[in-house]
Amino acid sequence: MAAAGGGAWRELLAGRARKRKSPFGSEGELQEAALRLLDHHQNLSDLLLEVGDSAKPGVQDGAEHREVSSESFIVSVLQEQASKLGVPTATLAAKNAIASMERICQDSASPSRVPLLNSDQRKRLSCLLQTVKDLLANNMFCRSLFCQEMWKMKVRTHGETLWCFSENIGTGGRGRKEDAGTLTPSLFADFAIVFLQNGFEQAPELGGKVEFQKVPHICRAVLQRMLAWVLDAVGKEKQEDVSVVQAARFWLNVFNVSLYGSMAHPDSVRQFFRHTLTEVLTYNPVLKVSDAIQMQKEWSFTRTSPLLTALYRKLLVAFSVKESICQLQQILETHEVNWQHVLSCVSTLLLCQAEAEQLFKDLLSNLLLKAFGNYDMENMITAFLIARQAALEGPAVFMPYSEWFKASFGNAGGHHGSSKKALVFLLEFLSELVPFESAPYLKVHIMYPPFVPTKHRSLLLEYITLAKTRLADLKVAIEDMGLYEDLSSPSEAVQPQAQALRDVEKALQIFENTRKIPTSVIEASIFRRPYYISWFLPALLRPRVLPKTPDGHMAFIDSLKRADKIPSNLYSTYLQACHAMKEKMLQDDSRAEPSHSTEPMEQLKADLAELRTLIVDQTRWEDVPAQVAVISDRLRGVLGDSSEENEAAPLNSPIPVAVPAPRLEPCYQRVVDLLLTSFCQTLLAASSFNPPDRQGPCLSLLVKMMCGHRNLLPALLGRLCQLIYHQGPSLSAAHILGLAAFVIHLSESRALIPGVEANFGGSQPAPGKALSVSEYWTSLLMYRTEESFAFCLSFHPVLMKICLQHLVPRMDLEARGVLCEGAKNALSWSSLCCPSLSYSRASLCLWKQARFQELLKEKVFQLSFREWLLMELEVCPEKDILSASERQDFHYWAIYQRYLPAPSAAGGCDGDLEKACGVIINAILDSSQRLDLGGCGHSKMSVSPEILCRLQELVLELRSRPKPLPGCSTAQRHFLFRILQERLTDREHGSALGEQLWRQQELLLHRRILVGLPAATLITTCWKRNKTVLDCEDFFCFVNSELKNVCSRGYALSYDITAHFFRGLLSASWDCEDAAEGVNEAVTSCQTKCPVLLLSALWWPRLEPVLCSQWKRLFGAPLAEELDRLRGWHSSSTRFLCSGAVFPLSDPPWLSAAFLHGAILQQSPRGRGREALERLSTDTEQLLVALLFFSLLDLISARIAPKEGVDFQTSLDWSLEILQCLEERGTSWALLFHSAERGESCPHAWVRMSL
Repeated sequence: MAAAGGGAWRELLAGRARKRKSPFGSEGELQEAALRLLDHHQNLSDLLLEVGDSAKPGVQDGAEHREVSSESFIVSVLQEQASKLGVPTATLAAKNAIASMERICQDSASPSRVPLLNSDQRKRLSCLLQTVKDLLANNMFCRSLFCQEMWKMKVRTHGETLWCFSENIGTGGRGRKEDAGTLTPSLFADFAIVFLQNGFEQAPELGGKVEFQKVPHICRAVLQRMLAWVLDAVGKEKQEDVSVVQAARFWLNVFNVSLYGSMAHPDSVRQFFRHTLTEVLTYNPVLKVSDAIQMQKEWSFTRTSPLLTALYRKLLVAFSVKESICQLQQILETHEVNWQHVLSCVSTLLLCQAEAEQLFKDLLSNLLLKAFGNYDMENMITAFLIARQAALEGPAVFMPYSEWFKASFGNAGGHHGSSKKALVFLLEFLSELVPFESAPYLKVHIMYPPFVPTKHRSLLLEYITLAKTRLADLKVAIEDMGLYEDLSSPSEAVQPQAQALRDVEKALQIFENTRKIPTSVIEASIFRRPYYISWFLPALLRPRVLPKTPDGHMAFIDSLKRADKIPSNLYSTYLQACHAMKEKMLQDDSRAEPSHSTEPMEQLKADLAELRTLIVDQTRWEDVPAQVAVISDRLRGVLGDSSEENEAAPLNSPIPVAVPAPRLEPCYQRVVDLLLTSFCQTLLAASSFNPPDRQGPCLSLLVKMMCGHRNLLPALLGRLCQLIYHQGPSLSAAHILGLAAFVIHLSESRALIPGVEANFGGSQPAPGKALSVSEYWTSLLMYRTEESFAFCLSFHPVLMKICLQHLVPRMDLEARGVLCEGAKNALSWSSLCCPSLSYSRASLCLWKQARFQELLKEKVFQLSFREWLLMELEVCPEKDILSASERQDFHYWAIYQRYLPAPSAAGGCDGDLEKACGVIINAILDSSQRLDLGGCGHSKMSVSPEILCRLQELVLELRSRPKPLPGCSTAQRHFLFRILQERLTDREHGSALGEQLWRQQELLLHRRILVGLPAATLITTCWKRNKTVLDCEDFFCFVNSELKNVCSRGYALSYDITAHFFRGLLSASWDCEDAAEGVNEAVTSCQTKCPVLLLSALWWPRLEPVLCSQWKRLFGAPLAEELDRLRGWHSSSTRFLCSGAVFPLSDPPWLSAAFLHGAILQQSPRGRGREALERLSTDTEQLLVALLFFSLLDLISARIAPKEGVDFQTSLDWSLEILQCLEERGTSWALLFHSAERGESCPHAWVRMSL
């Protein structure tokens, strides 16, 4: 029965199975359905509480089961739920953790709310904390999101619950315990986010419980009280315990913008920072404006509390510079402010934001506009305080106060110039400041007073009198102000002794560079005599052991003594004191060297090392501006505060640099060397981490700071001259790299560097002309030899124009062709950093880049024809990297393919041969006038033969132009003489002696160029009287106005130019229909238009065979009549002296006298001179006077120019014989020296007029 029943039961079941079809097609579908069922009824919050200790694998009921990780299980569930809901996993985890925590706190048996949990709640909380830790370990839980969700859900929990969470998950979720008193940064950040989100929420929720409506006010109150605590700590930073200062600095992390990220709305963050900035600037406003005026110098960036500057820098990050200044202006207009905080904030903003300078200038202009528009003292006070505060940070950051005051009120266009009321308003304001002003500001107002119309001058005098009274109260005499004192410095007045020493040092520097007594010293000796006598001269005449070879100091004193600027008794006392000191030194057998404290230098060195650590660490770049300010302050101390007393008057006065031998004071050289060394070390250290294009603005900021120390610039530029110009090729690669980078950064700050007066020695094309910094580098970095070639190439980042447009095409044929297609690839830093890549290949690689080719099309990078010529003229051919033939090929390419056809906008010549010739001539002359400092061994007075050859080729090509057509009689001025004449007229005049020497040297160079060109170049042809005639007018004018001033013996041109003219005359006559007639007309015109050419018959014995040979070669006919006549006069003079033949007189007589004088000099008439004179007929008085004239000029020439080859005694004897002959004949020879300018008749005027 049982069996049967069992079988029936199985059959029954089997039948049901056949009758009912399963809804799941497979086992997989069944599993998915089961999972959906579990998922639908799953409570994630309970899951976080239930899996607490299941994470560990174990053995259950004595049997091993599969290891199951609760971590992976919960992570899997969270990820799946978050994916379905479309929310971040961390957000879902935070919400469920809060829900679980809320359930734990609510499940309490006690009806009243107590801060502690019971044992069951603690057990469940422990499970929840363990789960949260596991989620943290898997990056599935976010503490800040957890805090944020707590505030959003308005959860009320037990105090023990919050404490447990802060202890366990506030440490980073690793189970690590912290000290009870330690505030962890992560938890601190979470609270900061919560305070910001609830205190500055953009759309606060309305309604809700009353206690939650107070939350924003509570959050703001907490933040405000903490800020007040920090600001109080700022005021007592030196007295506070170190731990308090550290806690305050820790609290400043609240103001890290990066802290909030996506956790807070950007507008909320900006509102929070704006609110905080307002609170800081208006905190405890107890200082009056008068206090600010007196204490302002103590509020510069370097003297402000580091806590306060750190706070400013963090707050200002949230805004642009323009927004920050607008916020500052709004606070100033609407609140009563703490002036110390406001002005220190101005300093911080200026120092840390480069673009703040111009915006503050605009702000000051607006404040002055409002002040004078409404006669508002508040805006006036604000403008002056901000201008002075900005000037405190140095000229590298903002213009000096004196410059701002002059720019604002020093001309009629200032706001005060609109009316008398505006002027009175300004002067009344300045007068109200007087009782609180320091001496430097009063000096600015006195030395650079506001512009005042003449009729209101009395108003200004009243203020000046008041200011001088205040200076007297301060025991500062305006008369004792230094010659080179910086009126912009807010520091207390320097003692006259110290200022006088600095004035002497600066005056010596100017004198050694210019060899002239500085104008300021001369003016002081006249207009400021009390200071000059009482302070300057004693500082200059300090006793010392005088060197055997006079130095610059002695030369300066000697110049002042010769100019009667040093009283005789004072000078004698100085010499006696120096002699006594020398004797004492000999007695002691040693000389005590002054001791220099190394402590300031060591501090500066330590500060520079600290800067290096900041620059290397990119995360600390925000601290660089502050450290640079510290270095600037330290530098000011090392240099003896001399940066606070400017060297020379205005900021734009040029800096003199003596290139042949730069002079550096030992103190300044040590400082400059330390700065350069530190810069190079910092650059190399930074480059080991980042390429140059990702090193930030830190190094630029450092160099800009250096430029702000005006007294350091001469030493800095002089030292760079030593390193680059004199030692360049011998420097190592690391030195070159550092110097190149430094020069680049220095060029970036060129607006802060005045012009450079580079003195190369000798005569210069434009003495006194100041060079820009870029032009200064170009003048120093000249390629002259093979050794300097590599050095210049290594400097190619600095000399992109020189290197890429001169040196690279010079060395490589590929660079002279079309850009290759394969060169258009992008430039990578690594490709140029390969150690095996030579400078030349690296430069060529750079040149071939398409981007650089585009860059070179910019005007600033284009190398003009003149610049190319000047560089090429500096090359020493015997030491050149190119051979003579290679150099010739390069010259042909540059001239005919590159510059001649190029447009003038690109530095070319527009295809104009005359323009090209002019550029070459000017370049040759400019180069030749420079002193040769390259050690090439050739004279700079010689003209480069290779460039001269190129000029000759262009001139010959010019002569091949079509001849003037018949009927075209318009004569154009000869381009060659136009160029030469323009150089002599378009020149800035210096001293009379310097101008004279320069002019003589220039004319000698002109003569060399003229002689080097084809002789026919001197003569042109034109169409006159129906025929082609020779035009010598331009040459005659040039000889009469210029060349005759440097002629031989005072009356005859040199042989080379004389022969060149006559040879050119014969060659040019080939173009005339009748060559002999053309030559005759030209020689005849010489008698009236250029007689000095015929007086050069002195050279006829050497000239005659040359001209006769050339005439015969060209024409094969008898010599032209006028030339034959010249030959006849020479023959007659020779026969007269040798054979006693009758001497024929010419018309004019001075021409015969010139030939006779030449023949006498050649035959040495010591014994026969008197006899020859006596044989002259009685009607030869004019001939004798002319002979006397020539002999006297020879006599003068023998005395002042012995190298001319004239014997003084011979000339003297010959002159006396002529005078004796004239006396015997009763001829009035003295009239020869009378002036004929008044128009009276003078029988001998023709002699002078002929010359």
